[in-house]
Amino acid sequence: STAEDLVSLDEELFLQIFDRVPQAEVAKSDVLGSNIIDLLSEKSGFLKSKGEAKRELQGNAISVNKEKVKDDFVAAEKDLIDGKFLLLQKGKKQYFIVKAV
Repeated sequence: STAEDLVSLDEELFLQIFDRVPQAEVAKSDVLGSNIIDLLSEKSGFLKSKGEAKRELQGNAISVNKEKVKDDFVAAEKDLIDGKFLLLQKGKKQYFIVKAV
């Protein structure tokens, strides 16, 4: 699936597809405009630390909505799936959902 396909999903289908993926609710104001390092570590808790987030980004292991990102990525409204979700991914199999509320 591509980022375009993901962004076009509605909430119900998205949550069905990623049924057992861990999630965190984060204030939308904390998600939008947030750099990827803070989003991966402090704001979502997906990764343990900023250091780990930086290492994973340098290793090209982080994707947002199935697209690889660099350490200069900043979350924007256009990145949200159904206006409220970001799908974070580390490597090939470790997923995490950020729900912007």
